[in-house]
Amino acid sequence: MQFRPVKEQLEILLRGVTEIVPQQELEKKLQKSYETGVPLRIKLGVDPTAPDVHFGHTVVMRKLRQFQDLGHTVVLIVGDYTAQIGDPSGRNKARPRLSHEQVLENAKEYQEQFFKVVRREQVEIHYNGEWFSKLPFSKVTELMGQFTVAQMLEREDFNNRYTSNQPISLHEFMYPMMQGYDSVAITSDVELGGTDQKFNVLRGRDLQIFEGMEPQIGMFMPILLGTDGKVKMSKSIGNYVGLNEPADVMYHKIYSLADSLIENWFELLTEVPLEEVRQMSADIASGKMNPNEAKHRLAIDIVTQYYGEEAALAAAQKEREVHSGSAIPGDAKEVSLTNGEKPVLDLFVEIGAFKSKGEARRMVQNGGVKIRVKYADKVSVADKLIVEETEKFKALDAEWAEWKVDDAMAILKVPAGAMIVVQVGKRNYFKVNFQ
Repeated sequence: MQFRPVKEQLEILLRGVTEIVPQQELEKKLQKSYETGVPLRIKLGVDPTAPDVHFGHTVVMRKLRQFQDLGHTVVLIVGDYTAQIGDPSGRNKARPRLSHEQVLENAKEYQEQFFKVVRREQVEIHYNGEWFSKLPFSKVTELMGQFTVAQMLEREDFNNRYTSNQPISLHEFMYPMMQGYDSVAITSDVELGGTDQKFNVLRGRDLQIFEGMEPQIGMFMPILLGTDGKVKMSKSIGNYVGLNEPADVMYHKIYSLADSLIENWFELLTEVPLEEVRQMSADIASGKMNPNEAKHRLAIDIVTQYYGEEAALAAAQKEREVHSGSAIPGDAKEVSLTNGEKPVLDLFVEIGAFKSKGEARRMVQNGGVKIRVKYADKVSVADKLIVEETEKFKALDAEWAEWKVDDAMAILKVPAGAMIVVQVGKRNYFKVNFQ
């Protein structure tokens, strides 16, 4: 393959990168690859401790795809052995240890999502059990001898735990060595990771030098802030966008992004030229552009990457319909219940809309709950008794009626075959089917 000149490659590869250690050596490696026609080996190591992938993970994946587009080879290391220890980076306690079976199952789901971003045919996949299952104990002690306790305690996470008398297990000290040895095993030229991976990635350079190899380059990407614009994207916090979410849900979350993140997300998650991105930011700052216009463009671009342009435009249309009250979002939680009479507060707690009846009552009093009802037999809603006072529900059309719940003591009388939709706030929906 004929590679592009190094300058052109760097213009693409440096976008969004926080740090390269060392950058001059990257240029030398790219030049050698350009002259010899031999692609670089770009390493990413993942511990599939959980199967779900969100946009925060794709920042590094997109950089891998850029390397692929430039003709280089991606080497994915699935840490079936390292995941059983758990990466201590950024943790204030040891990670729970997973079984080998759990790790392998998570790895299958992870790869399905990984290949939505990275081109499958240019990827080598290795499980690090290939070498760690055969590594003699004498070699393990030799490798551990390349690191000191002082080095480990330089890490902020270990240091914080040590100074606050939080336990640090000895097996956690093995993790950086194991990640570093992965680079030796697959002869890595460049290893990608988030900024929180710098300590581990540089251990790969150390061990390659120890083994007499040309050391890899560390390329570090920023940590993507979640949709709230405050902290790292995390499923547990709820400020995430998942790769497996429906197109309309993905669009909505991006469209609802904190304004402060627009430029950063364009840079890290799209290929829109940075000159255009910065002009949009300037126009927003000056009042020439509404931030929602930029977020619409961002959402269309990203959803198109995963679902195609037609689906992205349909998602935008559905977002408008959800806001107008004529559609239900794709992430509505679906629940099945038996038919009969149910006090509304009991219903709200039973479907998981609220943790307690007190919380539900306060939301009702604030006017934050709506109920829509639909009949399987398409009989006009005017002919059905749904609540103690029929007039509470106002017909939307021949099938649907809606009630903005204003009575916390009301009792729903729901016949079998009916479906109601409970809306809490602007975007939390619950589809309840009655058997």
